[in-house]
Amino acid sequence: MLIYGHRGARGEAPENTLAGFRRALEAGVTRVELDLRLARDGELVVIHDESVARTTGARGLVEHLSATELARLDARRAGPDCADPQPVPTIARVLEEFPGLQHLQLEAKPVGTAQRALMAERLAALFRDFDLGERAVVTSFDRELLAALHALEPGIPLGLVSDRSRPDPLPVAMALGARLVVLHWKLCSEQRVRAAHALGLQVSAWTVNDDVRVRRLHQLGVDSLVTDYPTRVAALARSLTAPAAQRSSREAS
Repeated sequence: MLIYGHRGARGEAPENTLAGFRRALEAGVTRVELDLRLARDGELVVIHDESVARTTGARGLVEHLSATELARLDARRAGPDCADPQPVPTIARVLEEFPGLQHLQLEAKPVGTAQRALMAERLAALFRDFDLGERAVVTSFDRELLAALHALEPGIPLGLVSDRSRPDPLPVAMALGARLVVLHWKLCSEQRVRAAHALGLQVSAWTVNDDVRVRRLHQLGVDSLVTDYPTRVAALARSLTAPAAQRSSREAS
């Protein structure tokens, strides 16, 4: 079972910041989930909310600020203590500074009709410019955005994010050409996980911070977890997979 740091390492460092991604890597977690929005100048920036208020204490909408203006803000407000100021980064800066990240869930936040084509173009350009290939998957609640990206660049891996059982996320994901469903943990029943795998879909569960829940989802065969606490949850996940690996080694010998 793979572990993804939620917004970097949201419970251990300010979310969607360079400090958060560094923290995840320090914990041995080389997979992260992060959020993408379009800045005023069309740059893809890493921030969850429409507004900068919660994470920076400043005022304004992300779409009304340029990437340069966002980089001047300090995004430490909503997270654990951090000694150094943390800018709102572009995704390009994250990829440049952290080549050790092996895989990313890039959650593209929902956009309006007027921005959909631009968001799809910027995402496609990101995959080309950084030769991301299979190193990343674009995930979103926004089905229209996923459809637009698939039409523009069919080879980009897609994942449908869902926290509702209706409409059933599995056939929706299949219709979009997605390879992954990123489900709220409450949706991860044994039946749904089995059905997803039968369709060739991988299942990622969010946001999973409770040890009992981690163990349960591991038993269900969930492929990956997204957690605010990658240090602790990754250690637990390793302890769950170690006995199975040891058994396989003994059987092979």
